[in-house]
Amino acid sequence: MERVGELDTYIYTYASYEDELSLRALEMRSLFGFESQTSILESTIKVDPSRSPFMKERVGVIFKGESFQELLEKVSAFQTDETFKVLYVKTGSVEETFERRRAIEREVGLNIKGVGDLRQPQRLLAVMNIDGRWIFGDYVKSESVWFHHQQKPHHYSTALSTRVARAVVNIAIPNPTGIKAIDPCCGIGTVLVEALSMGIDMVGSDNNPIILAGTRENIAHFGYTTEVKYVDMRAITNHYDVAIIDLPYNLCSVISPEEQLEMLQSARRFADKVVVVTVEPIDEVLIKAGFEIADRAVAKKGVFTREVIVCR
Repeated sequence: MERVGELDTYIYTYASYEDELSLRALEMRSLFGFESQTSILESTIKVDPSRSPFMKERVGVIFKGESFQELLEKVSAFQTDETFKVLYVKTGSVEETFERRRAIEREVGLNIKGVGDLRQPQRLLAVMNIDGRWIFGDYVKSESVWFHHQQKPHHYSTALSTRVARAVVNIAIPNPTGIKAIDPCCGIGTVLVEALSMGIDMVGSDNNPIILAGTRENIAHFGYTTEVKYVDMRAITNHYDVAIIDLPYNLCSVISPEEQLEMLQSARRFADKVVVVTVEPIDEVLIKAGFEIADRAVAKKGVFTREVIVCR
């Protein structure tokens, strides 16, 4: 038996640091069209939880109950041909002891028509309590893909962290289907690696030829392939649906206000949507370049505070 009665409803749990709340909220708005003020988000939109650095897990709702007993009655009609395991998902809204959580898992599992397997189940199922409302459904745990990408061969001291880069990609490209994207100031390739790991069609370019060999090696290190060119973004002629631009700002990449405006004007020409990452106020330049600011957030890495600005 597949999902019954609560079709296409998904519950996501979140965890983040205090200084990530702004970025997390913007990622939520981008992926789902709204943000949650809590660590729980419910939506009809299905997203792989491993896409987000902030998502912990996803539960695809099969049944809901106003009480645990009501949920058990519904679960008793559930049958699966796959071996299964039931997990209690903590939400923070209701605290249960370890012993009580295990007892709930056992009771739910005993009501399922199927074969339980605690070691190597073919199917993971979840039970959770959100402010007294009981949920049962399919469980998917998030994998911290961004964490593995920290082990790349080449690093750049002021590059985005892999965690922030992954969130920025989600903000720029919430639905990758049919999207052609570019990172025209790709640097060492942090954004490119995150995008490629999500199956996004993204190419890169940079006007610093010294780092591009390292960029290509970083991409190949994780088994990905894409085009990375040595070209000034002002010379880009192809058209893209989305561009992610982490504006140069370190001592080796000083650009004048005039160059900054030229870069953004060129981005306005070759991309329909642009997400700009900047360490300095840039609203006036964006507006002068012809952009409308649609949304924004603050992202931090150590002493650096950046703005992530969504432009159209």
